[in-house]
Amino acid sequence: MTEQTEFTTDAIIIGAGPVGLFAVFELGLLDIKAHLIDILDRAGGQCTELYPEKPIYDIPAHPIISGQQLTDSLMKQIEPFSPTFHFGQMAETVTKTEDGKWRVTTDLGTIITAPVMIIAAGGGSFMPKKPAVPDIESYEGISVFYAVRKMEQFREKNLVIAGGGDSALDWTLNLLPIAKHVTLVHRRDDFRAAPDSVNKMREMVAVGKMTLKICDLASIEGAAPQMTGLKVKSKENGEEVISCDTLLAFYGLTMKLGPIANFGLNLHENLIPVDTEKFETSTQGIFAIGDINTYPGKLKLILSGFHEGALMAQQAFRYIYPDKKLRFQYTTSSSDLQSKLGVA
Repeated sequence: MTEQTEFTTDAIIIGAGPVGLFAVFELGLLDIKAHLIDILDRAGGQCTELYPEKPIYDIPAHPIISGQQLTDSLMKQIEPFSPTFHFGQMAETVTKTEDGKWRVTTDLGTIITAPVMIIAAGGGSFMPKKPAVPDIESYEGISVFYAVRKMEQFREKNLVIAGGGDSALDWTLNLLPIAKHVTLVHRRDDFRAAPDSVNKMREMVAVGKMTLKICDLASIEGAAPQMTGLKVKSKENGEEVISCDTLLAFYGLTMKLGPIANFGLNLHENLIPVDTEKFETSTQGIFAIGDINTYPGKLKLILSGFHEGALMAQQAFRYIYPDKKLRFQYTTSSSDLQSKLGVA
């Protein structure tokens, strides 16, 4: 039996981060079925890839919630609408069919056709910037990491954290209680992180609870994939080896639009301009919501993306059901919507 590779649906969503997931909910309330494509191997986008356990403080009704908790809640919320996910795939080409629909083909050969397409790809596909260290790829996933997905993975590790921004400082402080030892490495004694985090880190160094090294990474010691140390160098001390079994490198991300740049849309500084009524692009039937879009007054907040998804769904309905009247309803009072949600 061959696996199905061609699908027809109501809406194609490129990107399964929080904004793409909430779009499933808003579309589902209007009887619009969705397929989602994401280059990652799971839902959540940057929230689960970069800071699954890092707290987020500006989600309405949640004084504090982690990226993973937010994703889990959104996945629970959209269960009634049974979306189809195509993970580990990149939307490679977009073409228009003879009957005016959009056909998306992924790099794995999956073909999805729908009347509307929604780009919710954050800043595009993102890759971590890697330290300029020979053969670092052969240690990745075992002793070299670029994100913290589970803190427990680093318990009792002799850990080196490299970087000088918020991620490096935040994880230095968060992992300090569970790691065997933490050494923070940065090329200069000047940090881009929040001053409070920098001050806390220096306090921990002063009382001997961690180590700070001002130096550059040179090479990895030990047979791949398990490191035994890191060779570093500085003007003051020359070369030395830091004994460690794990490296967490936070050198930032390289954001790339990838094939989206070739979709024939008008772009402005690698962002997609949209209107603020429907969040539609310059091409009818293609929408852009979340961090990938731009318009006057745009705020790059998850909250903003949720709002954009709600308005986008109203116009998507008009394209998908041109002969139906759009009735605005509240989930609190509509028995029809409550039935769809399974709470009637």
